[in-house]
Amino acid sequence: MATKKEEKQFEKERKAAIKAREKRMKEIGLEKFLTPDQIKYNKRQKAIGAVWPVFRFLILFGLCFVILYPLIFMLSTAFRPNEQMNDPSIIWIPKNFTMQNIKDTWKVMKFDKTLLNTIILNLVSSVLQVATCSITGYGFARFKFKGKNFLFGIVVMMIIVPPQITTIPLYMQYAYFKPQFLAKIFTLGKSTSLINSGWTMYLPALFANGIRAGLFIFIFRQFFRGLPKELEDAAYLDGCSPLYTYVKIMIPNARQSFLTVFLFSIVWYWNDYYVSSSFFTNNDTVALMLKNLNTTLAKTLFNNQSVSVRQIIVWLEAGCLLSITPILVMYVFLQRYFVEGIEKSGLAN
Repeated sequence: MATKKEEKQFEKERKAAIKAREKRMKEIGLEKFLTPDQIKYNKRQKAIGAVWPVFRFLILFGLCFVILYPLIFMLSTAFRPNEQMNDPSIIWIPKNFTMQNIKDTWKVMKFDKTLLNTIILNLVSSVLQVATCSITGYGFARFKFKGKNFLFGIVVMMIIVPPQITTIPLYMQYAYFKPQFLAKIFTLGKSTSLINSGWTMYLPALFANGIRAGLFIFIFRQFFRGLPKELEDAAYLDGCSPLYTYVKIMIPNARQSFLTVFLFSIVWYWNDYYVSSSFFTNNDTVALMLKNLNTTLAKTLFNNQSVSVRQIIVWLEAGCLLSITPILVMYVFLQRYFVEGIEKSGLAN
């Protein structure tokens, strides 16, 4: 596969060759040998070639502005003193920058503790979900068994059905967890309830039923179906069991797919507040802290006084900036592998 540098060089050489050919045609007068339709076609292609780059630039510029506008506004506001929000002479660039908004929001959100809790919850849930969804997807892709189509239909339903439908039954199940010895192990012997425990996230992920698990199973199924069957046949001839073949043959060939699903899982667990707020009454995650930041700021900074969003918007934007920074940093370093995994898993088609 050619690199981006090689592709750019090839495109540059192609355009140079087209220009040289057109120049030679003009010099030797070959246009007089062309039919009127061919001449019209050449003129139309030249016009399209001149207009399309400008049109494409306008489209991309408009899309970039729509996408980047909230981020630019967040950066402009998060580092702006609160009193400058009512200054009509300031639109984007404040007269002076301050880090006090970040410091205040960090303290209000208890960001160091909250960040650590969120990272632990996300990593454990994502690793468990990647492992179980990959095994499930491999089974759907490679094995034939009774009820396969019916079970895969359930997987598709997992993608379609919103989580709000299953939240209440899950809450009742976790709140009144029946196996007493397991409940004591999971909650350190305090009660039979798993509410406010990480197990409310770990258990669904352990059984391939976590957040967006249906989509992850589908991604793995599509990827494993695209791998040559000869890989498994050769492993079976060498005496490998199905599980050993999966571990030693399939996993190394599916690295990009594993990374793609892992990043998707991290992002969705990071941004989730609906499922978390259903099972956590404490603000233990970044998403929950951000969801309740308006109330927390009014309580901490304004002594429970009634304040408008305009009065506390600088701290709200600072909280948004703190919340998305870890995900942005992760994506910057793993962007290339993420894009490759999307392409090879078939989601880009």
